[in-house]
Amino acid sequence: MNDADIRPFLYPRLLGGVWIDELPTGTTRADVVHITEQFMHGYELKGDADTLQRVPRQLPCYGRAYDFVTFVVTEKHVPKLLPQLPAWVGVLVASAEGLRELRPAAYNATVERPAVAGLLRVSEIKQFLLAQGLPGVSTLRRRDILGFLRTTRLVSLAELAHFVRRQLLARHEERLLLRAVRKVERDKAAARRKRRPKHKEK
Repeated sequence: MNDADIRPFLYPRLLGGVWIDELPTGTTRADVVHITEQFMHGYELKGDADTLQRVPRQLPCYGRAYDFVTFVVTEKHVPKLLPQLPAWVGVLVASAEGLRELRPAAYNATVERPAVAGLLRVSEIKQFLLAQGLPGVSTLRRRDILGFLRTTRLVSLAELAHFVRRQLLARHEERLLLRAVRKVERDKAAARRKRRPKHKEK
C-alpha cells in the first residue's frame, strides 16, 4: 500500500471541522491535519515504499504544534516505528481491509506557542498579538515574533491555539469557496464553446 491507498481510509474518520493535506509544520509538512474548533490532529502516513528515516525530524515538529498526533503505517513499519514514538502518539495500521487502531492518540502536553503560531502567515500572527494589546510587534519580522512567543508570559497558549484553529478553518473554507467559483466559471466557458456555431468549409 502507498500514500494514495491509505488516504481514502483515513478521511472518513476525520469527523467535524476540515482536514488539510500537506500543511507546512516547522521544518517539515504534515501529511494530513484534522482541524476543528477544539483541537488539531496531525497525521503522518507511511506506506510500504516509505522509510522511517524522517521520523526523528517529523515527530518533534508535530509534537510542538498539534494537540494529537497519529502515525498511519503499514504492518511492515510497526516493529521499528513503535520504539521511536512516545506513548501519547497514536498508531493506525493500514491494510487492504482498512485501518486498524493499534493505539489511540492521547492528548499532547508538549505543544509550544511558536510552533502553533508558525502555522499561520506573519500578518495573521501580528493581527492576534495586536488584538492582545501588544502594538510593538507590528514591525517585527517573523523570526523575531516567534522568538518573542517562545519567551513571553503575556500570551496564553490556549487563546493563541484557538485563534490559529479559527484562522485555518476560515482559510480552508475560503479556498473551497474559491475552488467552487472557479469550477462554475470553467463549466460556463465550456458551455459557451459548445454553443458556438461551427463554420462550414467552402
